[in-house]
Amino acid sequence: MAFVTQALFREDGYLTESEAKVVHINERGGIILDRTVFYATSGGQPGDTGRLTTADGRIIEVAATVTGETKEEIIHVPSAASGLRPGDRVGVSIDWERRHKLMRMHTACHLLTVVCPFPITGAAVAEDDSRVDFDIPDTGFTKEDVTARLMELVRADHPISTRLITDEELAANPTLVKSKNVRPPTGTGHIRLVLIGANGAVDSQPCGGTHVMSTGEVGEIHIGKIEKKGRENRRFRIRFGSPGA
Repeated sequence: MAFVTQALFREDGYLTESEAKVVHINERGGIILDRTVFYATSGGQPGDTGRLTTADGRIIEVAATVTGETKEEIIHVPSAASGLRPGDRVGVSIDWERRHKLMRMHTACHLLTVVCPFPITGAAVAEDDSRVDFDIPDTGFTKEDVTARLMELVRADHPISTRLITDEELAANPTLVKSKNVRPPTGTGHIRLVLIGANGAVDSQPCGGTHVMSTGEVGEIHIGKIEKKGRENRRFRIRFGSPGA
């Protein structure tokens, strides 16, 4: 039986804490709540870490957050046996410093797909060094050129928002999907788009991850390396800070 967790981060990625009720403890000790601010590993973005606080003040460290039988089932993986039972009330709090870095990095990856408008073959978001792989036979790009164009988008401080479209709207606009091999899940009746710029003027693509409110919040970034990963595959590594830092 799959459970449904209300994903508060989908409406507001800046929520850092909430109250919740335990609805299930799985066979591995994973904790499923009725609602959460914890993002579960998906789409290249790692799940959140943080803590749960019991009614009597006991702290339960959350080492990872993953999905269960469906994307709607969010499992909080404790670093040790939690001792929780269904019906218990807990306070939920994420490691905000880590999450904010991931939000900035995830947004930076979207900006990179604007600068390099090629099919995406893979991606991974991390706190300090992320990557996006593109299907490009010969890049014709340099680290310096891509960094300069990324920073133009950052300094422009474009607004970032989300909106929902239907499965039919996505099917009618296939270019919204930038991944070469992975399609966004359909069947729920709606797909979440992340829009950069007014009405998505800079970019618009399906994404369930967390992002900052404007490109300016990404801060200083640069391309640390461009790697050849196959005949038509190039890996771009994004890092925080200036190139020489």
